[in-house]
Amino acid sequence: MIKQICNFISRWMGALVLGLSILAVCVPEPFCQVGTWVINPMLGMIMFGMGLTLRPDDFRVVFSRPKDVLTGCLAQFTVMPLMAWLLVQVFRLSDELALGVILVGCCPGGTASNVITYLAKGDLALSVGMTATSTVLAPLLTPLLTWMLAGKFVDVDTWGMLQSILYVVIAPIFVGFLMQRYLPRLTKQSVAYLPAFSSLMIALLVSIIVGHNASKLLTGGLLVVIVVVLHNLSGLALGYGIGKMLSLSHPKRAAISIEVGMQNSGLASSLAVLHFATFPMATIPGAIFSVWHNISGALVAKLYSIMNEKESEEMQ
Repeated sequence: MIKQICNFISRWMGALVLGLSILAVCVPEPFCQVGTWVINPMLGMIMFGMGLTLRPDDFRVVFSRPKDVLTGCLAQFTVMPLMAWLLVQVFRLSDELALGVILVGCCPGGTASNVITYLAKGDLALSVGMTATSTVLAPLLTPLLTWMLAGKFVDVDTWGMLQSILYVVIAPIFVGFLMQRYLPRLTKQSVAYLPAFSSLMIALLVSIIVGHNASKLLTGGLLVVIVVVLHNLSGLALGYGIGKMLSLSHPKRAAISIEVGMQNSGLASSLAVLHFATFPMATIPGAIFSVWHNISGALVAKLYSIMNEKESEEMQ
């Protein structure tokens, strides 16, 4: 029964995130009672859970198929940052919102991307390898790219951001990986429940951020929603297009598309809270992205799954 409940939560993560976010907008008071200081511990718990699922084999794909992983990571850290900057210019967003959109674009791949790739019948090994690699590169590239794209209108503490990513993302993943590696009996039973746990943590994290910014979201939220949706969809489309241009197989295209389009937007909101407290609206794009990319991910997983079946039939 517990496993069925966990499977249900994991399967309907997008609906859960959306439902709690709507509740946080309509009734923000309970969520505002929770301080924003919990965002980093919650994100750390999500990353720790990710570390528990990683195995040495997940990193071997980086060395056995370096071209595929390099292609995906290069697309990750070029397409999304540049699209963020372009959308900010086209829609003339305020400095606060522009910073939030750029932070989302400069973050590594999202934790849910591997699940979506699996549902899409994409190349799961490539997806895991890209997530691991982009996360490891994030302490260097995320602060650097944020400084390059947003440094003209806001003071970017690149060293502070690097340290935050190391503490909140890399360290929990590393601890989780070590526990899984050296205490397998202790962690084996918990792994089955991790997707549901991560889904609940993501939903609560997003709803807390939304609750604290509900009034601001209602006054200027529509434009941000449009920008976030375009940002995500352009990442999915361009990621798939790059794979097609390089004549990669459909499963590889699907993995790159999902990895590029789905960002670690929780990290973006966390960095906004930690390092840009004078720009409170900078947390909003990350919160909206967290809601939307789970919805679009579920839809695109279905689409890619159908495309994969058709391609398999044609090959036969």
